[in-house]
Amino acid sequence: MDSDVRLLSPQERYKLIGKLNEEIRLRKYSFRTGKAYISVVKNYLSSGKDAREYMLDQTDKSRSSVRNVYFALRFFHENVIREKFDERIPLAKNDFKLPVVLNREEVNKMIDVTENLKHMIVLMFLYYSGMRLNELINIRWEDMDFERELIHIKKAKGDKQRVVFLHPKLKQVLEVFGLSVNGLVLMSSRKRKYSDVTIQKIVKNAALKAGISKNVTPHTLRHSFATHLLEGGADIRYIQRLLGHKDLKTTQIYTHVANRDIKNLANLL
Repeated sequence: MDSDVRLLSPQERYKLIGKLNEEIRLRKYSFRTGKAYISVVKNYLSSGKDAREYMLDQTDKSRSSVRNVYFALRFFHENVIREKFDERIPLAKNDFKLPVVLNREEVNKMIDVTENLKHMIVLMFLYYSGMRLNELINIRWEDMDFERELIHIKKAKGDKQRVVFLHPKLKQVLEVFGLSVNGLVLMSSRKRKYSDVTIQKIVKNAALKAGISKNVTPHTLRHSFATHLLEGGADIRYIQRLLGHKDLKTTQIYTHVANRDIKNLANLL
């Protein structure tokens, strides 16, 4: 096959997308990553441009978008058409941004103003377990040990598993909701799996009803979970394990927003 993808016929492009999908599945990449890679490669193949030209066209987009395009094209070249990807365009690192964190009163208010029990459970899972959105969507009744008060997160980022505590407040609400033997915890009235958009809307609506002006997303509750634990005196390495962070440096960002040490400094004045 000619390595110049600009010369490929529509049929050849279609076959390559199929092979790309196979390579993604073999590596058990997440659905979100696979979808993003396929979208990038489809656009690339139909653009009529080489890799460098195509990436240069993306430079008006966000840093993360440019990085995603780079990694998608590198994966495609190295694992699908089996050729070395020589492009070494410098990838600008993301600006260091502190996470948005809610205080405990704001979290409690979001939960209190939510009347729909299932929506309340969504908020409590995000805050009291520190789960990522995709982990929450896939949590099943059989993943929870109510006697030992533990949650086994099996569909975690990077296909890794971890165990977190089942907070007594979350446990109490789940018992009111009605325990099941198996199946997904979060199902719509039509017995469909919750989507990312559904979870995002639940969080946004709760923040709006609670009168919170901060930009609140599902991940904001995860940030708040970690920050509040750190402020409460929890060892940062335990927090790292609860969050499922591979690198401690990722967890250490919360030391910049935890007010425990900041307040102590204020007392020196």
